[in-house]
Amino acid sequence: MPTEKKISSASDCINAMVEGSELKKVRSNARVYHRYFLLDADMQSLRWEPSKKESEKAKIDIKSVKEVRTGKNTDIFRTNGVYEQISEDCAFSIIYGENYESLDLVANSADVANVWVTGLRYLISYGKQTLDMIESSQNSMRISWLSDLFSETDVNGAEHIALGTAVQLIKTLNPGLKNVKIELKFKEFHKAKDNVVTKEEFIEVFHELCTRPEIYFLLVQFSSNKEFLDAKDLMMFLEAEQGMAHVNEDTSLEIIQKYEPSKKGQQKGWLSLDGFTKYLMSHECHIFDPEHKNVCQEMHQPLSHYYLNASHNTYLIEDQFRGPSDITGYIRALKMGCRSVEVDVWDGPDNEPVIYTGHTMTSQIVFRSVIDIINKYAFVASEYPLIICLENHCSIKQQKVMFQHLKKILGDKLYTELPNAEESYLPSPYALKGKILLKAKKLAANCTSPEGDVTDEDEGAEMSQKAGNEAGEHPNFVTQKTFQLCKDLSDMVSLCKSVTFKDFQLSFQNQKYWETCSFNEVLATGYANEHPGDFVNYNKKFLARVYPSPMRIDSSNMNPQDFWKCGCQIVAMNFQTPGLMMDLNIGWFRQNGNCGYVLRPAIMREEVSYFSANTKDSVPGVSPQLLHIKIISGQNFPKPKGSGSKGDVVDPYVYVEIHGIPADCAEQRTKTINQNGDNPIFDESFEFQINLPELAMVRFVVLDDDYIGDEFIGQYTIPFECLQPGFRHVPLQSLTGEMLPHAWIFVHVAMTNRRGGGKPHKRGLSVKKGKKSREYATMRILVVKAVDEVFKNALQPLREATDLRENMQMIQTSRTLIENADGVYEKIMQCQKAAMEFHENLHHIAAKEGLKGRKLHKAVESFTWNITILKGQADLLKHAKNEVLENLKQIHYAALTCDLSKLSIGSTESSKARRSLGAIPEKLTGDEESADRDKDFVLQRSVAR
Repeated sequence: MPTEKKISSASDCINAMVEGSELKKVRSNARVYHRYFLLDADMQSLRWEPSKKESEKAKIDIKSVKEVRTGKNTDIFRTNGVYEQISEDCAFSIIYGENYESLDLVANSADVANVWVTGLRYLISYGKQTLDMIESSQNSMRISWLSDLFSETDVNGAEHIALGTAVQLIKTLNPGLKNVKIELKFKEFHKAKDNVVTKEEFIEVFHELCTRPEIYFLLVQFSSNKEFLDAKDLMMFLEAEQGMAHVNEDTSLEIIQKYEPSKKGQQKGWLSLDGFTKYLMSHECHIFDPEHKNVCQEMHQPLSHYYLNASHNTYLIEDQFRGPSDITGYIRALKMGCRSVEVDVWDGPDNEPVIYTGHTMTSQIVFRSVIDIINKYAFVASEYPLIICLENHCSIKQQKVMFQHLKKILGDKLYTELPNAEESYLPSPYALKGKILLKAKKLAANCTSPEGDVTDEDEGAEMSQKAGNEAGEHPNFVTQKTFQLCKDLSDMVSLCKSVTFKDFQLSFQNQKYWETCSFNEVLATGYANEHPGDFVNYNKKFLARVYPSPMRIDSSNMNPQDFWKCGCQIVAMNFQTPGLMMDLNIGWFRQNGNCGYVLRPAIMREEVSYFSANTKDSVPGVSPQLLHIKIISGQNFPKPKGSGSKGDVVDPYVYVEIHGIPADCAEQRTKTINQNGDNPIFDESFEFQINLPELAMVRFVVLDDDYIGDEFIGQYTIPFECLQPGFRHVPLQSLTGEMLPHAWIFVHVAMTNRRGGGKPHKRGLSVKKGKKSREYATMRILVVKAVDEVFKNALQPLREATDLRENMQMIQTSRTLIENADGVYEKIMQCQKAAMEFHENLHHIAAKEGLKGRKLHKAVESFTWNITILKGQADLLKHAKNEVLENLKQIHYAALTCDLSKLSIGSTESSKARRSLGAIPEKLTGDEESADRDKDFVLQRSVAR
């Protein structure tokens, strides 16, 4: 069977076709026949059996084949009743004869389909000379490259090398292979004669162990019936699949020179299968967008507009009740980009404060040594502000010692400026670069005595009590006590004064922007479920810290997404405990250069916007995106560390998980591949609708279906915004976060609103709704006549905006969008501006209309909903216009590149046309003059054609 042999050339495909394979023959009216298809040895005809037809009629002359079409792209496929049950990757059609009949076939796997499609296309192009033609550019490039390597190793010219040397040479070329497997493969070919390897044996073993058929089939899709990619082929791949903009032949040649191993390929500008494999395995084809490896988000917004990477009980390296305390906990957290660490300080011996979890059996470390470590590592991973959450339980005497240590060790790094009463929001992370903030209790502003009484939430006592309580007792309480606070220490606290939370309405009325509340996980969950809108609005201005339930004495972690969706900025995690929750935390904070700060979604920051954390539907004002992920293959999956299964071979399968708001949470899994951890082929596609992309994460998990004790092989978690489209490799990490050497998943990614990812249907365009079934944004009624009249005026422009965006695929309708977008956008913004004039006095106006209590609250909620809809739809329309301009610019550029433009006929006119591309800016803006220039240029040059 073709899948049993490594396919790396068209001749391999044709040989497999001669051997034959079982395919399903699809006919109309849901009829499907199982037939055995094979290519005649003389390569003149394609036959199938058994058949009711005469043997001479149950065949197709290869010369009569007009086209080989992939996927379910004929009328018979589309009208057949089993259409939905057939995999797109396994289906193909042979179009033949003068009447263009179709033979519609379905293979048992994508690999088998690829073999037939590739082989037939070569036969159509080259006929009987196919095998001679592919004698083969690809193989000759591979053979010449490997021959050179072999000769360099065979320094004595003996025409053989030692077995051990050959094993190491293969290992160098493919580091993921195990020595034992390489040696075993050599012995299969060589029969262990004298422990030496010839050049032919070396090349054959490389072919068997290092060929990846899934990459070969990808290469031939773009190779124009060649066994390599030339500069134009590669250019097409980079643009269509990898989403690279402004690609030219020089870009392709640079990649070829960098990754092609054969001298022949480098000289001719050809990328062989081995060069293509090397390129796809490189960091350039990593799934993580390299733009996000550096700080790429705006850092000038108020501190409350960001999520912070936060640690709970940072000093612990094991459990919360009996575990040891150690300064390495701070070193680890700070090196990981943590921007909020916790110190629980108690009176210690010799007048030196110590850190541990009070009322527990955890060990103690000296306060001074912890502050030393924090000072040393505070800004190693990030230059942005660090918050020390100081849980102070010390006497006045030792508080003064704390003050001296903080002042002496941290010095100017400690931010102690008084908050500005004229401001409404905290300073930005950028404004606080290099500063350390203390989050702690603070004396009242009018307190003039050297010390004063404050209340303290004693988390340690809470946890100790929980540990001793019987199961089933209600956990929702906070232990409080009164103690005295040293004024010098109090004055060190400026922007993060800890206060006790009572309820949202009191906070909205009385809380100062520099005051911060801490929430027990259970309490925060209650607010998230019962008051999701209020919680989001509260976090627009104030910092909220959520810490784990005291029931988690094993240091297990809560799900940070449960609180990020409410806008909670500081979700404190037990960094010492690996697993899903820490995977989410680590993955989330990768997206902004791992600086410890991530800008929250716009809908959670804007003063007037509607968002409910528990929404199970699309988000008003946010365009959902479709995410297509195909799990193609895996490489070098290790055995699970804790597994007791026999042998080293695994039976892997892959889970794809989406984490985010409730409407986005989903998971899908592949089938299990038995007894193959080296290069399992999955070839399964999944689709997810992402309603709030800014808060979504994708997690790939590889598990072993044949395990004893432990099934976990590896995982990788990535924010949706960091995904790169196209063919990408996903690196796998161990349970504790270390990279698994040479272990990867090979995937294809496509997103609705992201360049790249192949055909339009893969980016979600095929699921655009028809005009009759279109969903239009709706306005809510406030029952406040004057305000409702304003929002009523927005209904028509909102419908127009939706129609313009949904019709943007076609060139003519794209022209309509470009011409009308600005006018519709302006109408929507005028309605929003008119409505916002009611904002400050909305409560008063609604009260005059007789609204109060629940009805008043509903009216205010409807107002924010409508404003969110207006702003969101206006932004989507602007984005659609820019996308259309960019698409038309790419069409025009492609036309010039391929000499399809009328202007390209004369060399002078052609050069003028190429120079005029400068009229289209690299980055489109909303500037009216620039947009008009773009519109005129693109429409004249592209639409007219």
